[in-house]
Amino acid sequence: MSLHAQINPEAEARLVAQRRNSVITSVVIALLVMALVILVLLFILLPSLLMKSPTIVTYQAGAPEEDTMDQKEVNPQVQRKPSAPSSSTARVIASTTPSPTAVPVPETEAEPNLDFGSGDDFGQGWGNGGDGGDGGFGNIPVTMRKRCSPQDRLQRLKENGGNEKCEEAVVKALRYLQDTQGGDGSWGGGTKVAYTGLALLAYLGHCETPLSEEFGETVTAAIIFLVDNSQKNKGRMASNPQDKHWCYSHAIAAYAIAEAYTFCSQLGVKLPNLQQSAQLGIQWIIDNQNKSGGWDYSYEEAGSRGGDMSITAWQLQALKAGKHTGLEFRNMNGCIRDALKYCERCQAADGGFGYSGPTPLGDGHSTLVGAGTLCFQQHKGASNSNARKGIKYIDKKSQFDYKVGPCNLYEHYYSSQAAMNNGGKSWVKYNEMFRDQLLNSQNNDGSWPAPPKPGPAARNNPVYVTALATLMLEVYYRFLPGTAAGK
Repeated sequence: MSLHAQINPEAEARLVAQRRNSVITSVVIALLVMALVILVLLFILLPSLLMKSPTIVTYQAGAPEEDTMDQKEVNPQVQRKPSAPSSSTARVIASTTPSPTAVPVPETEAEPNLDFGSGDDFGQGWGNGGDGGDGGFGNIPVTMRKRCSPQDRLQRLKENGGNEKCEEAVVKALRYLQDTQGGDGSWGGGTKVAYTGLALLAYLGHCETPLSEEFGETVTAAIIFLVDNSQKNKGRMASNPQDKHWCYSHAIAAYAIAEAYTFCSQLGVKLPNLQQSAQLGIQWIIDNQNKSGGWDYSYEEAGSRGGDMSITAWQLQALKAGKHTGLEFRNMNGCIRDALKYCERCQAADGGFGYSGPTPLGDGHSTLVGAGTLCFQQHKGASNSNARKGIKYIDKKSQFDYKVGPCNLYEHYYSSQAAMNNGGKSWVKYNEMFRDQLLNSQNNDGSWPAPPKPGPAARNNPVYVTALATLMLEVYYRFLPGTAAGK
């Protein structure tokens, strides 16, 4: 005989209801988990699927910061010329909102033989002391974006002693460089890295970026070429690292790459390995400083020569660009401090700077006075005593005659920046000396001929000459005079 427990109808109904609620709850939980997983996947994958262009702010003259923003489109695929540096870097990858010279340098101060690039290329002036403030860099806010506006560029040209012919000459030069760019994104023959760095600096000085309508492809190809060279050489950038003069090439390229990274990071454009190349390039300079505080051939650290001002000035320009990328570098401040002590030892009592000491070589004229002056302006400010002494030398002894000479463009590439950074009567005098002569000497194709008293082939190369001349004519809007700090 078996006994069976009987469940009354009321208890059975409650049990059925409880089971039904449990099933419903389980289903709801499962659906919520699935929805959460889908949302997470969409959050991860959606940015890479939607190639939405970043926003660039353009300003009318005198317009407030909150003016209307214009959308600029970036082509996610670079339309390269016949050959590309490498398949791994041939594509411009948008972000979450997509967005050397190996030329021998003679042992004289008067004719430093390099293919090199510009001084600081961003925004507002140097200020009147301290550590130099932003040194013209910063985060591409108003001052830098205003430089990217044709209206404001022309306004700043006019205010600082330029004119519309300066703008026309720069655009013609950039078009010449565009037409002569190689299929791999470079310029030059055996000195491609340095020439490419120089040309890229000229484009960035005019606020041309991978997003630029006319020159975007050209700029992107140049960046990719330099990044590819960095990747192949573990951070070193040179056409021939076995040539002792590659320290020039590396510094110019590192300067250009750091500046390009600042533009791209602020505009939301990601190029493969650009950040790593900027990081490695600048850190190499810091880690391979000579014991003298300067820099020497082949980045020799212990050599008794101790380097020279010509090499050192390029390294300090690159360090300034690196300092404003927002990236972290080991011993940056200590490196700059020691470098400026070296520069101070190379300055003569009259304000000029020697090649490897205070005594000028050659005819006794300091062709590196602008280089030394700019180093102190960049890292100490326009009111620094060493910078002021250099400006006095430029005021008294600078000469510029494109037809009969002297016309050392390497000297004046630096001196034009130094004079503008200082501002005032010094800039007015210097501008009157060089501006119209440089404008009137441009060839019809946008290039410049080699100045009188030609030297080694590198200085006669039209890409080298044109890049330096272009950088000189961009000084009007790449800087504001030091006397107008806060303007």
